[in-house]
Amino acid sequence: MSRKAFFALLVLGALAGPGAAQTAEQNHAGHGAMADSEVAAPGAGVGDEAGADYAAAMERMHGPMMEGIANPDPDVAFVLGMIPHHQGAIDMAQIVLKHGKDPFTRHLAQEVITAQEQEIGQMRDWLAARGITVPDAAAQ
Repeated sequence: MSRKAFFALLVLGALAGPGAAQTAEQNHAGHGAMADSEVAAPGAGVGDEAGADYAAAMERMHGPMMEGIANPDPDVAFVLGMIPHHQGAIDMAQIVLKHGKDPFTRHLAQEVITAQEQEIGQMRDWLAARGITVPDAAAQ
């Protein structure tokens, strides 16, 4: 793993917070009964608009990622799960470009976008070589 990719993952992990360690079952339990305040919690303290944007990006990523990893082939499951995960990283990087002001985080965000777009292309090509197509919605 490149140093840039490592730091990008480190930043994304920090942004995800302690809730990222939940199991899929914990994440899905009571999902429909969540209060609005619970949905906004991942972005709490980040700023109203930015926090809401981060929470929305995480929510968009979660379903397609969980659907992808349900594939019975572990290699395919990994790639199908990583495509929406990478798209989530792109979405979060775009949010920091929209709201952030720090030169380091803005530069890192641009590097994340470039790297993740390239890797999504590689993963789509790998799947296509195996006759598997991924709808564009799975990467958004």
